[in-house]
Amino acid sequence: MPDIPVDPLDHALLDRPDVRAALAARDVGAVYRLLGKAGVTQRQIAQLTHQSQSEVSAIRQGRQVRDVWVLERIADGLGVPRAWMHLGYGEEKPGASSAQEDEEMKRRALLAATTTAALGQVVAGLGEFAEVALPRGESLPSRLGMVHVHTVQAVTERLHGVARYYGGQADLFGTAAKLYTRWMQVPATEAVKARLAAALAELHTEAGWCCHDSGLDGTGHFTRAVRLAATAGDAYGIANAAWYAGVTLIHKGHPNDALKEFQLGQIRLGGLAPGTSTPATRRTDDPRIPPLAARLSRQSARTYALLNRPDQAQRYLTKAHNEWAPQDAVERAGRDFETAVIQLDLHRLDTAEQFAASAVHTYGEGYRLGRVWAELLLAEVHVRAGEPRGLTLAHHAIEEVSTSQSVAARQQRLMPLVAALQARPSSDNQELARIAHKITTTRI
Repeated sequence: MPDIPVDPLDHALLDRPDVRAALAARDVGAVYRLLGKAGVTQRQIAQLTHQSQSEVSAIRQGRQVRDVWVLERIADGLGVPRAWMHLGYGEEKPGASSAQEDEEMKRRALLAATTTAALGQVVAGLGEFAEVALPRGESLPSRLGMVHVHTVQAVTERLHGVARYYGGQADLFGTAAKLYTRWMQVPATEAVKARLAAALAELHTEAGWCCHDSGLDGTGHFTRAVRLAATAGDAYGIANAAWYAGVTLIHKGHPNDALKEFQLGQIRLGGLAPGTSTPATRRTDDPRIPPLAARLSRQSARTYALLNRPDQAQRYLTKAHNEWAPQDAVERAGRDFETAVIQLDLHRLDTAEQFAASAVHTYGEGYRLGRVWAELLLAEVHVRAGEPRGLTLAHHAIEEVSTSQSVAARQQRLMPLVAALQARPSSDNQELARIAHKITTTRI
């Protein structure tokens, strides 16, 4: 006979101090025991949380629940906000006193997740895991197969193309990431679950980056990405999420935390021995690893440049050059753009101009957003150097970024160009600076 639906639990019971404390500690066994003492039967708990009575009994007797998706299902079934169990952002968070404290907590959670994934151990004092909350109520498949993995991969690839051309797309990526991550709750073979976790890690990494590009906080997506990649045993996925997260931390003004992300990514790929700066033997069986290793080294170089450590910056630039040579135009353009930014941070305008010009030329029309970033950088270098072409290049770059949906491009590359224009005395520079500044504050 089918189970008879049970009524939701009394909110006053769930809001009792002892129950709230057990929820905050994610001590599901204690929660179930407290509910039992209040008269809630194991059968009721099992029906509400979609578990078997034997599972509920085992948890009551001390079996630990660590899987975040099971915890989310339990929170939803009991009818408590996931934030009460520190499971996600975007819901009410008890005790959150300010936006600044909230951002710091997210950053610490990200570092904790990356450290655990990279080193395979929990490091005390780095914060609780906190991730984007998942939607509720949508129907799920009855069982997963490789077709579901391929679906996630195809969606990620198509949305990636849209985002890299137009910029933004946080809503599209965020919705897809939250929706498909619920598939991790569906029965499947271990091999399919691992492949799905790896595909979802890439999807969440892209979602986190698109949030950043849209002027939003993508930290929760990066945190979930490294945990998913760790579940899959995917070294590339962990390091890739660490690279993207680190770049966003640079832009937010946290270079030290960014450097930790890059170093953890290198450790996971085998490029650094844990606890040292000594190179280690790197895996060579995955063709994606050498270019990612080089990107991690280049961004480490940029971080050292921002920290006013030019010798270390040059060391990591050389390391990146020795690790990998680009194989296609987009890869060469990305390398040249990143190198140009580092050279500009090191106040080497001539070298920065050469690499920025190469990036603009190499990106061409196929990767529009990358070209816009490179054009803004090239214009800034020329204006700062007082070159005659600076004003013309700035006009063109400002027109291009004005049609982009990338908030990050407007704030992180257009604002420095505005500052360079404002520093030049001519009325033409001042007028163009005024126009550009208006674009930086225009809502998209």
